[in-house]
Amino acid sequence: MTPRPRSADEGPGGTGGADLDAADGDRRPAEAPAGSTGQRYAGPAEVTRPRTAPDEPLAVIATGPAGAARRDVLAALLDVSPMTVPMPDDSYLVARYAPEPTRVAFVPGYRQPHAYPIDVLAAGPAFPRPPRRIELHLPARLLQHLALVGAPDTDGLGVPGARVLSEAAGRGGALLVVVSVDQVFTAAELDLLGGAARAGLAVFFVVTPGTAGWHGGDTSTAPAQGPAAPGGDTPTPGTPREPVGLAVQTHRTALLAVVPELAEAPWFPFHPGDVRALRRALVAWAADEGPRRLATAVPAGPHRTVPVAPDAHGRDWADRLDRQARAHVHRIRQHLGLELAHVHLRGVREIVFGAGCAGLPRVLDREMHALSLLATVECDRAVDRMVRDAGTVVFGAPPDDATYRRICAAVRAGLTGQRTDRNLERVLLVTDAGDLADVTGAGALAALDGHPGAPRTAVLPPVAVALAGACYLYFWGLGGTDPGGARSWLQRMLRELDRELQREVSRRVEAVRQALGVVLAEAVDHGILLS
Repeated sequence: MTPRPRSADEGPGGTGGADLDAADGDRRPAEAPAGSTGQRYAGPAEVTRPRTAPDEPLAVIATGPAGAARRDVLAALLDVSPMTVPMPDDSYLVARYAPEPTRVAFVPGYRQPHAYPIDVLAAGPAFPRPPRRIELHLPARLLQHLALVGAPDTDGLGVPGARVLSEAAGRGGALLVVVSVDQVFTAAELDLLGGAARAGLAVFFVVTPGTAGWHGGDTSTAPAQGPAAPGGDTPTPGTPREPVGLAVQTHRTALLAVVPELAEAPWFPFHPGDVRALRRALVAWAADEGPRRLATAVPAGPHRTVPVAPDAHGRDWADRLDRQARAHVHRIRQHLGLELAHVHLRGVREIVFGAGCAGLPRVLDREMHALSLLATVECDRAVDRMVRDAGTVVFGAPPDDATYRRICAAVRAGLTGQRTDRNLERVLLVTDAGDLADVTGAGALAALDGHPGAPRTAVLPPVAVALAGACYLYFWGLGGTDPGGARSWLQRMLRELDRELQREVSRRVEAVRQALGVVLAEAVDHGILLS
């Protein structure tokens, strides 16, 4: 079983065996460079590891092609019925530990999540659009060690969905790839797996029976459970007997021919009644990764005096800051404009060659999710450079981590006290008319996270764009019968979004420039950093 070769018209897309019970360092995710300050925006074939925050929750992102029984694997790990595990299209499932079982859906455009009983059908209540994520709280023992995140099918992610998945995997730390015995990895999936290997993520593979079972052979297993043999002709103790072991080994050999960096990743055949080996491997990884993250925590240290440079009054730090802010705005606008041009091309391709007008909303919502991540990272990077460069000029040396955090905290406080005509915590919603509406508040922002992590410590709130429910209903109804009208609507909407994002970026960077200017001006006047 060999991976399908890449074809010329296939764009880039979004992503063997050690002992189960071993938590060896070979599978430990690699640390980011010491100077890293945050997540770099990943391309479609990249999974990047930021300098993960010590309090970032451990998460295993379960992904794989459609039809591989990923829901059954997650249900077996959580020890619940598959009907309890919701896996709607284009939504992320986030399973966390709680003493009482609950399910909550987060839908863009709503400030509050929607709770519904755990014993109803897995699809849940009818929403005007798919939830961005569904949180499932269960008293499962595995969830005491990590969060289990079910991602959408990889074969429908496309370029933007792969970027979103890459970002979530980089923060969570591990991938659980579920593939059927009669499926092959596509070029997009091989790119995602190669990026995960290069980023040092832990990767676990689960092979499930195909439509004909394990190709009609004996599916009995050896008494002890373990992963597939990492190599050689002799099965290791606990390896499933043929043809199960042969099917798994064939898959592994085919993958390693393309992504040899995953030679140490463990492989598991799936048997619904017994996933103890896979569960032990995930717990062992969490037991290793958790302390590693905690070890990267930087102690706050004493609140020391930070003097300004002796000639700080004579330096043109304010003019430099103003010029730098304008340069950042220009650069971010260029990047977002280029990305919107790509969004337009992919949207037209979906209308003409894909699922047609009815499939446009799901494609555009993935595009808006990825665009939000890009805009957020670009703004965070601009703020980081402004704080560090202006601090270097005023204090005479690059600010250390403690000083940097103090400046950022003061800037955040300044932003809170600023009187602006619009709230920075807002969600831009694309409506059925092709224009934009907004919903403000932290609750509205929380509904757009596919996989929320540690509390955000950046100066600015994230940029958030999504499709409103009315937009879905429009293209599922009358709007889904006019390809020419859909293309015109798409062009008009992206033009309006481009204008609004340009205004939003300018407003955010200008707000930071003003708040940072106040903090540094006070430091220059008093001779020390006051915050």
